[in-house]
Amino acid sequence: MNVQVCVERSCTIFSDAELYYGHGTDNAWDEAVYLVFTVLGLPFGDDADSRQMIEQRQVSDEEWQRIKALACRRRDERTPMAYLLGEAWFAGLPFHVDERVLVPRSPIAELILQQYQPLLSEPPARVLDLCTGSGCIGIATALAFPQAQVDLADISGDALAVALQNIIRHGLQDRVNTLCSDLFAGVQGPYDLIVSNPPYVSAEEVADLPPEYQREPSLGLLSDEDGLAIPLQILRQAARHLSPGGVLVLELGYTWTLLDQRYPQFPVTWLDFDSGGEGVLAITRDALIRADG
Repeated sequence: MNVQVCVERSCTIFSDAELYYGHGTDNAWDEAVYLVFTVLGLPFGDDADSRQMIEQRQVSDEEWQRIKALACRRRDERTPMAYLLGEAWFAGLPFHVDERVLVPRSPIAELILQQYQPLLSEPPARVLDLCTGSGCIGIATALAFPQAQVDLADISGDALAVALQNIIRHGLQDRVNTLCSDLFAGVQGPYDLIVSNPPYVSAEEVADLPPEYQREPSLGLLSDEDGLAIPLQILRQAARHLSPGGVLVLELGYTWTLLDQRYPQFPVTWLDFDSGGEGVLAITRDALIRADG
């Protein structure tokens, strides 16, 4: 069969099940494209060469059986496709992922592609990706700023093992490091930019998540105080680890409204994204110091 038929058959398998999307796609067709193109090693681009390659590619029976088996696992196990394939895309870059880390899906990707403009007055020399997971945010940031030294910090040794795989994959061993740290406990600042997508989901909300999200490590999701405990700790401690003029970028997802209501003393800027997403704030070191005072 050709690629089009292969995608259509995979899509049918997904469409007949009550799947939840949100780990890189939001519908059955895109999920099928993600599966088929990854297994076949096809480019996701829309240029003429990519289209010609896709049009000419024939799918062998052996390849279809592999694709069908993965599609059926996605349907029956409700496992995120990224885990089944061992790969996810973030900020236009491929990353290894498995069940030791969350599947990358942060709107911060858009900010990275814009080199954090207009938040930064100059390229950062030192960057901290706090609660790094797979390392996708810090690694993509390192590639956006070729002179920056980047630390990837996480409390999970399992997550840091995945992050190290991705550092090696992208050839960044000379300037990207992993640190085992409970938030700021094991890091050595100051940093010009701290970026973090930390746990921000309450236990009650985690229990109500779809099965696909239940497959992810709870350590990367759970936070006390209705999800605010860890984000608040970061906000209260970040100034001590930022350089003069440094900036904190922090994701809270839909928990952002609680922070806005309960802690109006934090003069944060809530960022807008053309590609969708919400709940990402930016705040300078000086503003953090004033809020703490």
